[in-house]
Amino acid sequence: MPTVIEESTSPSLVGGHSEARPRVSRPLEYSGSLDAYQRQDLTPVIGTEFEGIQVADILQLSDRDRLIRDLAVTTSTRGVVFLRNQDVTPQQMREFAEILTREAGCPESSGLHVHPLTEEGSELGDQISVISSEKQKKGGGLTHQLSDVSRFASAGWHTDISFERAPSDYAMLKIHTLPETGGDTLWASGYEIYDRLSPEMAVFLERLTATHDASFFHDEARRLGNPLRKGTRGSPLNHGDELTAIHPVIRTNPVTGWKSVYVNKGFTKRINGVTKDESDVLLQYLFNLVTQNHDAQIRFKWRKNDVAIWDNRSTWHCATYDYAEMRTGDRVCSLGEAPYLDPHSQSRKQALLQRAIMNNGV
Repeated sequence: MPTVIEESTSPSLVGGHSEARPRVSRPLEYSGSLDAYQRQDLTPVIGTEFEGIQVADILQLSDRDRLIRDLAVTTSTRGVVFLRNQDVTPQQMREFAEILTREAGCPESSGLHVHPLTEEGSELGDQISVISSEKQKKGGGLTHQLSDVSRFASAGWHTDISFERAPSDYAMLKIHTLPETGGDTLWASGYEIYDRLSPEMAVFLERLTATHDASFFHDEARRLGNPLRKGTRGSPLNHGDELTAIHPVIRTNPVTGWKSVYVNKGFTKRINGVTKDESDVLLQYLFNLVTQNHDAQIRFKWRKNDVAIWDNRSTWHCATYDYAEMRTGDRVCSLGEAPYLDPHSQSRKQALLQRAIMNNGV
């Protein structure tokens, strides 16, 4: 089980919230339970694909919690994992996500997210978001809002629901209806982007917070004819119609203990504590690091019924809207801790170098 974090959390932490602290006080270790399955790292920094894993089968195993915990550790380490041709229902995805976030040490107060645009009384349940090209055509969601201000596809890069005070730790998406061609999804590593900052810039950004805002969902709710979900959306911190939150620009992932950049084009509107001009320059620089470094990214070509699981604390993703046919899937987002930075945490590069030195006995 996850190591419980003590109430006397270091006062040096930036951000966080007493009602949404992770239940782990040190990074989780991989136990080796997934070694029986064939895996392939798709790039040096992000993305791993497994063969032979069926989510529905894992849910029936006696040691399922250990397997799912190791999958959480792998996902947080590699950013995103891919499982091909999954025979899994939305209800099983919901059960799997609940175990995944629990075994990774989510706060006691966090559950599965209810998206502000989710229709009440949906037959799939409040926690299942339907990703639909038809809904996009009607003007629903982030992509429609971005298309009003930019014709660059790179404007779609985001991390899920960072506008919530307790945002997502993991997301799980199954695509079951695909266009004949196109419709890929890209992910980028927040760990790698942090490692590309100069030491002085990293120290500067670690002192700052940013405002994340999804107020445009009010317009989307009116356009779709659905009332905005103002009640509790999976965490007592996530309620009401404000849809704004302040988070550290650099955050620590409690599962790995690594630092990641945590601003995104979709929801981050302002870096606080600097002028608007300075904020605009800093945000554009950070966004450029994401969009203009293809070696920090992975591009995944979906096949029918594939599943992707990713860590929203340390990745961005962007769908590729280059198709005309139907593209539909089901997504579940779990909620993690209120974002925080532990200044004593390491970067991915530092941690891997230290691990290599220890393994080599140097």
